[in-house]
Amino acid sequence: MGVRLMVVDDHRLLAEALASALKLRGHRVVAAAAPAAGAADLVIARAPEVCLLGTAAPAEPGVFDLVVKIKRERPQVAVLVLGPVPSPRGIAAAFAAGASGYVRHDERIEGVERAIMKARAGEAAVAPLLLQDAFGELLNPAAQPDDEAQRLLGMLTPREVEVLVRVADGEDTRRIAAGMGIAPSTARTHVQRVLMKLGVGSRLEAAALAARTGLLDRAGHLHPGPQ
Repeated sequence: MGVRLMVVDDHRLLAEALASALKLRGHRVVAAAAPAAGAADLVIARAPEVCLLGTAAPAEPGVFDLVVKIKRERPQVAVLVLGPVPSPRGIAAAFAAGASGYVRHDERIEGVERAIMKARAGEAAVAPLLLQDAFGELLNPAAQPDDEAQRLLGMLTPREVEVLVRVADGEDTRRIAAGMGIAPSTARTHVQRVLMKLGVGSRLEAAALAARTGLLDRAGHLHPGPQ
């Protein structure tokens, strides 16, 4: 027995081609529409068994707001996302929004159909290889040279980095000045500049931010601090 479907995609021609292929396989495709302001309302009004939602950027913020709205109004509609090879974040975002599955957009029609049947049955429709790749990336993340700690370190001068290390070690202005061989007023100025550049309001916040982002560890390698 065919499934009552709706196809929603950025590219109308692709949506219509997929709809036509599914019709030839005996499914009842009620509409093919581009995701615009009224797309979710259209799905809610038609209430298909399964909605195929195409996206080119599964990790972009807000891309699955459509899914959230559909599931809020029509929880019985299974939403199946069609997209590129996803990052773990993309898969997580789709399921967090309420999607029933994720299928690569270069999947053969037979694979799409299997996912549709699983989604309608209430099963998670995700290829094992996609999950394997996602878990592999989560367990062995690629190095990110432009991470938050590196970005923050790049904002500070070498002397300010040393000041931050000393602040995190609990040194007051007098000890910072003595340890660095500078006047207390100069040390105080350096501390204020560090707080301003890090966007925090106190020494405690600066130390916490440095520890949370790993900045303190990297800074410590450059400036081991007082012995």
